[in-house]
Amino acid sequence: MIEALIFMLCIGAICGLALSIASKVFYVYEDPRIAKVEDFFAGANCGGCGYTGCSAAAVAVVDGKAPPGVCIVAGSEAALKVAALMGLDPGTAEPITSYNECKGGHRATDKYYYSGLNTCKALAALYGGKRDCEIGCIGFGDCVKSCTFDAIHMGPEGYPVVDEMKCVGCGACEKACPKSILTIRTMSERLLHFNEEDDALAPCRQTCPAEIDIPKYISQIQSGDYEGAVNTIRERNPLLLSCGRVCPHPCEDYCRRGIEDEAVSINQLKRFVADFELDSEKHLPIPCAPDTGKRAAVIGGGPAGLSCAYFLRRLGHSVTIFESMPHLGGMIRYGIPEYRLPKAILDWEIEGILNLGVEARTNATFGEDFDIGYLAAEGFNAIFVGVGAWVDYTLKVEGENLGGCYTGIDFLSRLAGGEKFPLGRRAAVIGGGNSAIDCVRNLIRLGVEEVWIVYRRTRAEMPANEVEIEAAEHEGVKFQFLAAPMKVIGDEEGNATHLEYQKMELGEPDASGRRRPVPIEGSETLLEVDTLITAIGQRPDMFFKEKSKRLDPLEITRWNTIDANPETLQSSIPHIFTGGDSATGPSLVVEAIGGGRRAARSIHQYLTEKPVAPVKKSLFKRHIPGTIFDSVKGIERTPRAEMPELTVKERITSFIEVDQVLSEEDAQKEANRCLSCCRICYNKDVG
Repeated sequence: MIEALIFMLCIGAICGLALSIASKVFYVYEDPRIAKVEDFFAGANCGGCGYTGCSAAAVAVVDGKAPPGVCIVAGSEAALKVAALMGLDPGTAEPITSYNECKGGHRATDKYYYSGLNTCKALAALYGGKRDCEIGCIGFGDCVKSCTFDAIHMGPEGYPVVDEMKCVGCGACEKACPKSILTIRTMSERLLHFNEEDDALAPCRQTCPAEIDIPKYISQIQSGDYEGAVNTIRERNPLLLSCGRVCPHPCEDYCRRGIEDEAVSINQLKRFVADFELDSEKHLPIPCAPDTGKRAAVIGGGPAGLSCAYFLRRLGHSVTIFESMPHLGGMIRYGIPEYRLPKAILDWEIEGILNLGVEARTNATFGEDFDIGYLAAEGFNAIFVGVGAWVDYTLKVEGENLGGCYTGIDFLSRLAGGEKFPLGRRAAVIGGGNSAIDCVRNLIRLGVEEVWIVYRRTRAEMPANEVEIEAAEHEGVKFQFLAAPMKVIGDEEGNATHLEYQKMELGEPDASGRRRPVPIEGSETLLEVDTLITAIGQRPDMFFKEKSKRLDPLEITRWNTIDANPETLQSSIPHIFTGGDSATGPSLVVEAIGGGRRAARSIHQYLTEKPVAPVKKSLFKRHIPGTIFDSVKGIERTPRAEMPELTVKERITSFIEVDQVLSEEDAQKEANRCLSCCRICYNKDVG
């Protein structure tokens, strides 16, 4: 018995020794972080991440072969925890969602009959598919079959519809689609996407300077999803309240319905949903990417600067706006009158941008209160310069500095700041642009009895928006066309009493394509005036360049704008970017907003140490060949919604907003006039 016990103890000791030696020889270390990472995952072992299970995915994360957001089921919260554990950039933790922008489906025409295998991949092998549209959806649903999360289905119109609540961004549908109709993108990738030649874009969307997905937000209005429409617009334009009031809507010039009927009132619909959010008295939540630790300075708080700051903040960067005026808004605050854009509405819109965590420093003039050296010492990694066009051009004629004489932007900005002006009974504004119209309509409201526009060409050549010209006519403004100012005559006290102008006639076209005004000799005429405002254009003020040696390499054009790559908006100093009027000269508000986003894309590339490069296959102010039609068959004419507005009697005695918002009923009717155009297809049986 004792011998057996001793024998067993010896065997146990030998086994223990052997195991001890084996553990040393065959020891495999497992990083304890693997188990922790796996704990953050959903535990579904679904394989949607591309690995055999959660354990394998956790190993890949620890080995640096997979990002923190590899688990497509657990979501962004888990990805942030993994990023924190691994010490990785949390910016990679943004959730990914699948998107489809092709709305062709059953309405898309076929170029040949097909009776082969019912798979998109097989049909795509035959001349790229049967659809006339080069990029159109084939419609057999390979994407639907590939999705293991039931997040995509073929809609009733014959194209795939993604359920964003179920989509986990695994990318299976994107891989299954032979036409690249479906794409998976993070929020940041969507913000950074610009129109490309291969995109499924309606003509209105191709034309919009801000590149807003117009058909999508109109479709959301049709379904009553007003919050969705706001979010769709805001993905491209953070100033939808302002744009809904002042944008001249170039998109409507290319609306397909407008070829056979009146264009859809796109801008009124934008105004409708923008005011829907305003009337709710709460800002809809706006997601931002995790902080990157990078800082950007935005010089100029106008539409370009606000847009750039908004998109940079949403991309995760820290942003500070420096504004020389007491309040943010730039030209849309100080150049656009109260009756077109109430300041309280602008304040509410800007508040929504600042609420994202954007810092604003007002009464801070670049070149006086701070310079490029100060920004470097403050630790800013990149700079956006959007100083706006605040310097008025002058007539360069005798007497234009007499009492009662002003320049357009100076007059409008001082008026917006609350300054009172000594105005007489008769006033004239020289110029034919929007600033000139704003000046005369302000003068009417200020009680001036007789107000004139003096313009050296005819009404047909006036660059101002047609609706603004008509509004001025209705309000009693008089027009003196084909008149070139010669000099201003004053009294003994140095105050203006008359404008002398010479009558003109139109000659041959000049470089702009407009017929050149030619003087008529001996036609000098006097116009009695107490007040004269010159509104013939303006340019940016680049005085700050002379204030710092560090800005010597900054190249300026002969138009006094910053010389920059038109697509990247990067200047001759690599960390300085521009946009808006300081890049293009005076232009549309929506153009400045689009420029701000374009600059934000380049600044994001610069801050993330990627090459600052233009968008590949960029459409950039061009139209896709074959998408602009001469006729649109099958359209039945329906009346366009009329803009509700105050009567002339009501509006000329106050600065109350003139244009009103559509009713919900009218907005629905107008939205239903939309043909839901895609690249070359459209709905014929609407509105």
